[in-house]
Amino acid sequence: MLLIDLAGYELTQEEQELLEHPLVSGLILFTRNFHDKAQLQALIKSVRQRVKKPLLITVDQEGGRVQRFREGFTKLPAMQSFLQLDRLQLAQEAGWLMSAEMFALDIDLSFAPVLDLGHCSKAIGDRSFGKDVATMLPVAEAFIDGMREIGMATTGKHFPGHGHVIADSHLETPFDDRPKERIFNHDIQPFKQLIAKGKLSAIMPAHVIYTQCDSQPASGSSYWLKEILRKQLQFNGVIFSDDLGMKGAGFMGNYVERSEKALQAGCDLLLLCNELDGVVQVLDKLKYQPTPTQKERHLSLMKRRSISWSELEASPRWQLAHQQLATLQDQWFEWKAQNA
Repeated sequence: MLLIDLAGYELTQEEQELLEHPLVSGLILFTRNFHDKAQLQALIKSVRQRVKKPLLITVDQEGGRVQRFREGFTKLPAMQSFLQLDRLQLAQEAGWLMSAEMFALDIDLSFAPVLDLGHCSKAIGDRSFGKDVATMLPVAEAFIDGMREIGMATTGKHFPGHGHVIADSHLETPFDDRPKERIFNHDIQPFKQLIAKGKLSAIMPAHVIYTQCDSQPASGSSYWLKEILRKQLQFNGVIFSDDLGMKGAGFMGNYVERSEKALQAGCDLLLLCNELDGVVQVLDKLKYQPTPTQKERHLSLMKRRSISWSELEASPRWQLAHQQLATLQDQWFEWKAQNA
């Protein structure tokens, strides 16, 4: 049910005990957990060996400014660069390569792709593929196809669309006051169309309140998660909460209350990061009895194949994509500097 984080480069005894708690289903890694590739592989191996249950190990390795592991990894360009610099053919290779590099480390899932429209939001910016559904959707779908080619589960975020609020939900609760029709005819469309094609394994809702639709943030809203996502869009995959430690989730109360509201609203798996005291509070006080199906929901997202790093680096496809994507990243930095 809960995905938690680790403090540093090695697994502590306290962290092992937390991961072994019956309500913990996995963990998310951050830059602070990464010194170099060998250390990271040792950390993940330690987690797998010491915690005697299947854990979903995750990370945000989208590309651009959200790439937790950099030294020794391919420089992944921001998603906006594919359309902006007319490199559409590299989107599928980016999805494939990112997923392959994570699998080579024994990481199950990178939370991707971002399906928010537009670049004005402080939290999203160039993480978005584009402003217009018709032009961005084929690029996002190609990225997804690359992920699926390796076998990584895909997570569309941030439902029903975070791209048109300026405020950063990491720091505050944003409000989107646009008409309901605009959200349904525009922002929700990438999610709707990719769900219809069966290309999203999971969805992560936004910590945004859409005032013309519901009074609660989407991440704690049964309207958005049960009525729209489950019933109207017929989504049958996993619903993640975004990080309940973010300031944008504060609207829902303390950490236990946030967790209760997210679960009641329809979330299957909850992220709670950078708040050890909050994790302990939730595990001690949350009154939640998952069904056998809910207990195993995370297992559908775990990787089904293993790849060695040496095997990956030796492949001609990785070598070419590695070079092309690093070049595109440099070109993107140049473009941003010229258009600042």
